Amino acid sequence: MHVVATAGHVDHGKSTLVRALTGMEPDRWAEERRRGMTIDLGFAWTALPSGDTVAFVDVPGHERFVPNMLAGVGPVPAALMVVAADEGWMPQSAEHLAALDALGVSYGLLVVTRADLADPAAAIAAAGAEIAATSLGQVEAVAVSARTGDGLPALRAALDRLVARLPAPALDAPVRLWVDRSFTVRGSGTVVTGTLGGGRLRVGDQLALADTGELVRVRGLHRLGEARDRVDAVARVAVNLRGVPKDRLTRGDALLTPGRFHRTDLVDVRLTGDPAADLPATLTLHVGAAAVPVRVRPLGVDTVRLRLARPLPLLVGDRALLRDPGRHHVAGGLTVLDVDPPPLTRRGAAAARAGVLAGLDGRPDLAGELRRRSLARTGELTRMGVTVTAEPVAGDWLADPGHWRRLGVRLVEEVTRYAREHPLEPGAPVEVLRHRLDLPDRALVAALVRPPLTLRAGRVACVPADTLPEPVARAVRRVRAEFADHPFRAPEADRLAALGLGPREIGAAVRAGALLRLADTVVLPPGAADDAVRVLAGLPQPFTLSAARQALDTTRRVAVPLLELLDRRGVTRRLPDDAREVVTPPA
Repeated sequence: MHVVATAGHVDHGKSTLVRALTGMEPDRWAEERRRGMTIDLGFAWTALPSGDTVAFVDVPGHERFVPNMLAGVGPVPAALMVVAADEGWMPQSAEHLAALDALGVSYGLLVVTRADLADPAAAIAAAGAEIAATSLGQVEAVAVSARTGDGLPALRAALDRLVARLPAPALDAPVRLWVDRSFTVRGSGTVVTGTLGGGRLRVGDQLALADTGELVRVRGLHRLGEARDRVDAVARVAVNLRGVPKDRLTRGDALLTPGRFHRTDLVDVRLTGDPAADLPATLTLHVGAAAVPVRVRPLGVDTVRLRLARPLPLLVGDRALLRDPGRHHVAGGLTVLDVDPPPLTRRGAAAARAGVLAGLDGRPDLAGELRRRSLARTGELTRMGVTVTAEPVAGDWLADPGHWRRLGVRLVEEVTRYAREHPLEPGAPVEVLRHRLDLPDRALVAALVRPPLTLRAGRVACVPADTLPEPVARAVRRVRAEFADHPFRAPEADRLAALGLGPREIGAAVRAGALLRLADTVVLPPGAADDAVRVLAGLPQPFTLSAARQALDTTRRVAVPLLELLDRRGVTRRLPDDAREVVTPPA
């Protein structure tokens, strides 16, 4: 199935043409049929000679209903530009073409109607020249008379050639269905319609409402008036939603694949059309079927920042247009460059931002986004429309490689600086380092730890440890000197305190390898454990605690934790009767 929109001046026969091609009435309202003028969007479809099906979105041509027209052409990939042979190019012909050009529509046909009332050659020449200067470029032209049927077979053949050139839809893309109608069917509840430009819908699918994120369930699907279990893009589709009041959804809302779109009310865009400096401060943004007032802040010659009156589910690369409703003027098209731009709070920030935007083309680029953002979560980039192929550095965090290397260097510097500032602490706390490096997540600090750094108990330290502060080193030397003749006699807590070795100083000495700690205030020289094994190996095996205490010339206060340490190291083994034996003789 393919979807094509009509475009053109009021009363140039768009609806009549669709009626002649499809045998269906596109004007849904009695008022439209009474006045003979399309007011709102109409829908009809027909089979082409090739067997393909084409659905038409018929749009109003009067200038008062341009917002309705834009809601119809916004999500559609191709258009029929309709011009009457007896009137030729007209004001709304120009505005509709400007809208198609702004939206970047590049596939279409020129259809000159009422060829039975005037020679179509002049209209074809004039309209063809106008169209050729837009995104549509050179298009095939067909002259028809809906009243007589002349030219309709040629138009059907031209439509076949047109739809054959349309790009294949991305069926694996997330769904973003812009709602152009919402109504209630008795016994079924709320039904919304729209043009499915990408992805696929299935009965039972869970979708998110764009304005709130609320999850809803697809109760039923219709395509071309027939119930379907699945609908693939591109298609006109009616979606029956379970348990959703009709007034919850209106034109311009959207149904989304959950978790795949970034709702934003602030975007940076590149313009085509009026220069940024000439734009009024407020305009209306038309994207998909939505029309939202925006405030405009020029940044560069062709780049602006838009503040939306309500958030929309936008992606990098989206095409949209700005219109001045007071002047009935299409100010120009735009390409979305950034859906999550940085704040502009510092002096000169706007000019700097314009320089960054000058290098963007609206194509989602993972390397570029990481280079600009330094760090980003996988989900955040995916919701912007960026395909993520890199491996996270921690959790779901991605990093620009250059920035990540610089962070590693800075981490070593910050750990070293912290050690100088707090020499008695066992390393820098991870949370302190997170703040100093301005990182959003503690996991990033842990992921940056590489030799010579180590992470233990929530602190990062350098290995080998820094030299002990001189007062602590001096106190350790005095302890070791005092007990040189009795290496297994640990000084009492009050003696350690008198020498200036409190808990923090002892901890620093232990981490530096200057002391061996057996218990809170029981310390020995660093090689005492190995020396004890050599002494104990000379005893008759097995030996008792008392024999060990006497051989080591120490007290029970020291002997008990020392033997327990040797047990843990596996060099001694405790037997059922509480005796021990040396398992691993000393070297």
